[in-house]
Amino acid sequence: MQRGVEWNFEPSLDRIAALVDLLGSPQHSYPVVHVAGTNGKSSTTRMIEALLRERNLRVGRFTSPHLVSMRERISVDGAPLSEERFVEVYEDIAPYLEMVDAQGRRLSFFETLTAMAFAAFADAPVDVAVIETGMGGITDATNVADGTVAVITPISLDHVDYLGPDVETIAGEKAGIIKAGATAVLAQQELPAAAVLMRQAAETGATVAREGLEFGVLGRELAIGGQLLRLKGLKGTYDDILLPLYGAHQASNAACALAAVEALTGGDEPLDTELVRQAFLGVRSPGRLEVVRRGPTVIVDAAHNPAGMRATLDAVHESFDFAKLIGVVAVFEDKDVEGILELLEPMMDEIVVTRNSSPRSMDVDDLAALAEEVFGFDRVHQVERLDSAIDRAIGMADALGEFSGAGVLITGSVVTAGDARLLLKADETQ
Repeated sequence: MQRGVEWNFEPSLDRIAALVDLLGSPQHSYPVVHVAGTNGKSSTTRMIEALLRERNLRVGRFTSPHLVSMRERISVDGAPLSEERFVEVYEDIAPYLEMVDAQGRRLSFFETLTAMAFAAFADAPVDVAVIETGMGGITDATNVADGTVAVITPISLDHVDYLGPDVETIAGEKAGIIKAGATAVLAQQELPAAAVLMRQAAETGATVAREGLEFGVLGRELAIGGQLLRLKGLKGTYDDILLPLYGAHQASNAACALAAVEALTGGDEPLDTELVRQAFLGVRSPGRLEVVRRGPTVIVDAAHNPAGMRATLDAVHESFDFAKLIGVVAVFEDKDVEGILELLEPMMDEIVVTRNSSPRSMDVDDLAALAEEVFGFDRVHQVERLDSAIDRAIGMADALGEFSGAGVLITGSVVTAGDARLLLKADETQ
């Protein structure tokens, strides 16, 4: 697919709308749970999928960006499309892409993948699709679908060049997925964002479910490999839910996912508690505080903005008893790099700065200069390649001794997380 780079596009629904019209509007062939927000979208999407599949429904899942393979973005029955099926779906829609292109409206990389997902789900066919927005909401390519349930995860500053300079403006963009007659499932938000989302819900006549009011996390305890939750849903309370993911933010994501599925099912009866337990027990969210090696413990995390990094570090502090933490960090140059480094500094004893495989990755010299301003010269190590940087950090942890309690956190970008998983031969992403 020669559709340019994913991060260079003109926000508009005109092109994707023209394409899906030619395809017969496949996005209207099944109910949709639409997920937007700044952080937690992919994890929440996976949790919703797990709950629906546990109810013996055939589910399509669309997420972005991918960690290793582009095929990860389009999943049916819990697995990415095969290589053969991925190519087949593209070839099926290619003539229609050319028709829209010929009108002077060349479709972008993300728009093409979105149309492929809609078509693949209609062909399957799926009983329900769980669709994660790419970036925003109103003009996001996924918004040609009308979600029966719209889930908004926590909103913070990110992609400000496209979405706006403050949380209120960004919330206005993401609120666009809340459609007339839908149920809006809202994670806890900063007050300016919450006000915007509630206004959109009122204007569209959407039913509102708010974390901390209509649903939420009633309790959580640390458990081996994750946490044990007590969740309040829209229709009942669910006890002894083992979630094999770390951090309060993942508990919140689980509560949102549960409320979304309850809203989708209709009626007043709660979900079967054992079904909920089994669904969450099987949830995986690759690249999100994922332990990819033991001895020393190496964790990979995709946090790429200050809000996400704050949640990651809180979870590391809560769930891992590291006496020393060594960081491997590669970030995109258009992110709030100073904000990320300032959060990392109190937690990391030493930091290895490097670059990932994306052309957007910050130059290592520039990243090292910023890191030295925050950490001081002695705590910063500069390594050009990610594989060598990981080896350096693991070697530093090993040198401290088997019983030193040292760990390694590789973070700063989804691409960094994906590259690290590939280099460390983590299990194939689903």
